[in-house]
Amino acid sequence: MTNPELDAEDFLKVEDLKVSFKTMDGVVQAVDGISFGVRRGQTLGIVGESGSGKSVSSMAIMGLHDAKRADITGHINVGGSEIVGCPEEKVRKLRGQTMAMIFQDPLSALHPYYTVGRQIVEAYRIHHPDASKKVARTRAIEMLDWVGIPRPDKRVDSYPHEFSGGMRQRAMIAMALVNDPDLLIADEPTTALDVTVQAQILDLLEDLQREFHSAIIIITHDLGVISQIADDVLVMYAGRAVEKGTVEQVLRRPQHPYTWGLLNSVPSLHGDAEADLVPIKGSPPSLLNRPSGCAFHPRCPYAGQNGNRSFTDVPELLPVLDDAGHSVACHLPADRRREIYQRDIAEAGVAL
Repeated sequence: MTNPELDAEDFLKVEDLKVSFKTMDGVVQAVDGISFGVRRGQTLGIVGESGSGKSVSSMAIMGLHDAKRADITGHINVGGSEIVGCPEEKVRKLRGQTMAMIFQDPLSALHPYYTVGRQIVEAYRIHHPDASKKVARTRAIEMLDWVGIPRPDKRVDSYPHEFSGGMRQRAMIAMALVNDPDLLIADEPTTALDVTVQAQILDLLEDLQREFHSAIIIITHDLGVISQIADDVLVMYAGRAVEKGTVEQVLRRPQHPYTWGLLNSVPSLHGDAEADLVPIKGSPPSLLNRPSGCAFHPRCPYAGQNGNRSFTDVPELLPVLDDAGHSVACHLPADRRREIYQRDIAEAGVAL
């Protein structure tokens, strides 16, 4: 969690980021004007349903979108380097050394025809071209040992299919960390892993942050993961930020109906064990034809309680009164949100 020696300046600064894709059916506005920052030693959790723009945002930060297909505007500053509009060669030098990413599915991210060790060696030598194969192999073994792979001197010659799911994820983390990046993005790093292995992976991420003082972004739909590892939280819906604040603010004092819905759909240790979970009604909107006004209004039980603004006006992300650093994009008045939360959400015992 929070490091007492957090840097005062954001290592990553994202300002008014927009990412759209032209398709046969029209323009998909996958990310629409999000802004956030992450300091060294800090973990930001980005949460939301599939299609909310989480992964698209992270790939924009890493410079992984095809410039011929994606239209990207705004600013992404990583350690003083602007990513938007940056030449591919410069981004490639930053990728792996200054910033690295752990992908959601390590089985597809790791090449099946090459040993795990060879892939880590290649990732290392890209940024250390003068390093011999022996030195790079030693570094690969060190990293496999650091992430908890048993008998790393032997397993360095294993193929990805010879590893369990948890071990493959650890190998991906070793590859991401082999060049000591300052920014690490983990995209659903615990998906499809059992709870014991999930806990081990999260502990590993916390250990590496203490070791390397990295800035970390963890992308997930799991609020339990967010509550365990994040310092700050960004809640996304339909490509926009709907709530932002510290983990304490967003999970203990949530202000947006979408965040309430996410919390209501999570089992709680404090509530009735026999009570049914309450899913959010409906489905996320198509980004080809996003609803007017607040994109959440077709699923929001409180839409229309402040006139027609929910249906016509896009809400701004504005500070929450009396809760510094907490912001929300909702047309409901603050006192009305507070009343609803106390009546329908807090008493249900869903806060993590």
